[in-house]
Amino acid sequence: MQEPTFTIGIEEEYLLVDLETRELAQEPSDAILSECQERLPGHIVTPEFLRSQLEIGTCVCANISEARNALHELRGTVSEVANRHGLGLMAASVHPFADWQGLKHTPKERYDIIARDMQATVRRMMICGMHVHCGIEDPELRIDLMNQASYFLPHLLALSASSPFWRGENSGLKSYRVSVFDALPRTGIPDRFESYGEFERLVQTMVQSGAIEDGSKIWWDLRPSSKFPTLEMRLTDVCPLVEDSLTIAALYSCVLRMLYRLRRNNQRWRVYPQTLVAENRWIAQRFGVEGELIDFGIPAPVPAAELIEEIIGLTAEDAAFLGCEAEVQHALEIVKRGTSADRQLALYREGTAGGDNNRAALIKVVDQVLKETISGIQ
Repeated sequence: MQEPTFTIGIEEEYLLVDLETRELAQEPSDAILSECQERLPGHIVTPEFLRSQLEIGTCVCANISEARNALHELRGTVSEVANRHGLGLMAASVHPFADWQGLKHTPKERYDIIARDMQATVRRMMICGMHVHCGIEDPELRIDLMNQASYFLPHLLALSASSPFWRGENSGLKSYRVSVFDALPRTGIPDRFESYGEFERLVQTMVQSGAIEDGSKIWWDLRPSSKFPTLEMRLTDVCPLVEDSLTIAALYSCVLRMLYRLRRNNQRWRVYPQTLVAENRWIAQRFGVEGELIDFGIPAPVPAAELIEEIIGLTAEDAAFLGCEAEVQHALEIVKRGTSADRQLALYREGTAGGDNNRAALIKVVDQVLKETISGIQ
């Protein structure tokens, strides 16, 4: 079997924020999208479900260095264009105090159909995520790696958490976004398949029965892309700091390369029941990097920090092969200083302790995320 290319493609969804009120922009100018598309050939800039959102996608990147350049160009350009229209770019998965009831979805056939079919569950979708595509050209290998890589999804979620607030309240979760998205069907940990043909039959059954129009309506945390020869990771929050985003993309790629390397040596990672992986997913959603994920081999709870360090060790050879050692090591810095969710909560508590009312403290959180979104962008 020819070795996969392990190319990288990163998709990030952003929120557009009114710089005067710090509210989500309800009617952003269509000129923002068209100008960004004109200035960013080779990349993708598209509307998202809500008008106050947009999505970017990098070109196909051969390595993490190319992905960094692409994300810098995308964030920098989109932010510059949005600023000229009085809007800020927010790379976090939830706006701290926005209310979904006042927001409108983008007038587009795909979104009209989703709004009709999903009703109130999708009207609440003022959430943003980060998706990472990794080039796995052989479809059978794609399925085999999907079965094994599901185990590592909670660890990646913990590193990405950026959505602790919901409609002006501390949700008590580091990634409240996941609980909102889980209201939709066909989400969560993917099924286990014996072959790519078995996966194709599932998609065909759902299409023929009228449940979905195509495979893109299967919204699992990890899925074979319906458009590209990639395995697409979809669980993580979007990170305000671009280096954190790159770390997650790099670590995900290294996990897949490690699993491929094991297979090449007639070894494999144990596939655990969905219920066990989903339990770790919940712990990551609830506590982020401060939680204790279950090590199923013991079995016992182990600090997420220790498990992430273990993954870094397991994938060291792969990080060297893919040229992303520094990005993978940065995961230890995320664990040490906390994720965006941790920083948001710390700033909020500092504000309220200093006499700010709830809204004033949350406005400071918005300002922090806006600043971090373009921090270090060249």
